[in-house]
Amino acid sequence: MKTLTSLALILLALTATLSSSAQNPGTYGAIYSGIPWFDDRGQVVSAHGACIVKDNGRFYLFGEAHSDTSNAFAGFTCYSSTDLYNWKFERVALPLQASGKLGPNRVGERVKVMKCPKTREYIMFMHADTLGYTDQFVGYATASAITGPYTFRGPLFFNGLPIRKWDMGTFQDSDGSGYVLIHGGEIYKLSDDYKSVTEQLTKSMTSGFESPAILKKDSLYYFLGSHLTSWERNDNYYYTATSLKGPWINRGTFAPQGTLTWNSQTTFILPITGTKETTYMYMGDRWSFPRQASSATYVWQPLSVSGTSLSLPTYREAWRIDLKTGTTSFAEAGKKVIDNIDKTLIDYQGEWQHTSDTATISSSNVKGTTFSLKFKGRQVGLRGLLRPNGGYAKVTLTNAQGKKLCSALVDMYCKYPVRSLAFLSPVLTKGQYTLTVTVAGEHGTWSDKRRSNYGSIDNFVSLDKILINN
Repeated sequence: MKTLTSLALILLALTATLSSSAQNPGTYGAIYSGIPWFDDRGQVVSAHGACIVKDNGRFYLFGEAHSDTSNAFAGFTCYSSTDLYNWKFERVALPLQASGKLGPNRVGERVKVMKCPKTREYIMFMHADTLGYTDQFVGYATASAITGPYTFRGPLFFNGLPIRKWDMGTFQDSDGSGYVLIHGGEIYKLSDDYKSVTEQLTKSMTSGFESPAILKKDSLYYFLGSHLTSWERNDNYYYTATSLKGPWINRGTFAPQGTLTWNSQTTFILPITGTKETTYMYMGDRWSFPRQASSATYVWQPLSVSGTSLSLPTYREAWRIDLKTGTTSFAEAGKKVIDNIDKTLIDYQGEWQHTSDTATISSSNVKGTTFSLKFKGRQVGLRGLLRPNGGYAKVTLTNAQGKKLCSALVDMYCKYPVRSLAFLSPVLTKGQYTLTVTVAGEHGTWSDKRRSNYGSIDNFVSLDKILINN
């Protein structure tokens, strides 16, 4: 059993793994997908399997904290924001417990928080389990303040028994009723105090259907979920119904076939209602096992919702949301573009190949090889080629005095080749900086319970272009 002293050391170690920089790095002016985000401390935002709750005019992001060495429960984090672009670290809302069902060598996933209209309490739900996924159940925790601390209460009961399932989500209807969603398409209605289940509305509709999420527009419900491919991305799909009890009609995928839901897995849908319209923001995870703390990122995109049609027709690397009107607009990652073959500006060290298909790509899989760029500006971005043999890249940004401002481990793996934004620094004070990218010599790879293998087959880091904002 862990002592309170050792528990504190674990939490300190977790904080240290999130980033090596503790200074405020600046701000963002848009939502960017597929890149590491830095919070107000200059540390990488760690909040996966997440949800967002709007409370008293502020957005609160709850998600899974992770380490880079294990999938064991490391706490549920809470961040807050006024614009959905810049996130302040509030606290570890529910930390690793000294013992028990969310203690050492346990799993805690898919954290979701709702405010109970009747009691005004904040209720947190999660999937709790062993590392081998043999003791799964839906658990809950409570708090009087939205940021916590939350007190773990144990399993959520229905007919006197725990709900022994794994991937789960939540949905709060317009009348304040709360629901727990389970993989396979099961829906359970919560009691008035959100602390037990009163009714099972639907049985399992299909195999798989992990990471369930629901949105409602007008009188129609949309039920989203993913196929079973472990942490690998797949083409997620959805159902519609006029009642949560169904019948539910399978409508197929909601992102273009083969994009693997723009390389993500559904986790939550956030309605953003303004004076002109409501934008439904898809929140997805881009997992990167085993480096879940350093390299896993998020894909947040505005959904197109019309009739029974739900879609993410295009991928927006950068976009803005007007919180007053609810409308969205495109944004750009960088104005000045530096080509990868510009060796007068980019300093390549070690073994790099400069190959061409439709455009030149510089790549290397040799551990320790680097490229760097000295530049004057306020923000720098890296566009790479993500592909099946992509690996991890260590990205570091330093100032003119050589002080490290921010760093990240970037994953350049994708099941299909695609040129994409891989890193973007926050906006800094205009000055002289150096961007350095190093081949880490490792890549994401894993297997599931069926011993099917997933992930990259090599360690390639590939540069397409560097972006600069002055």
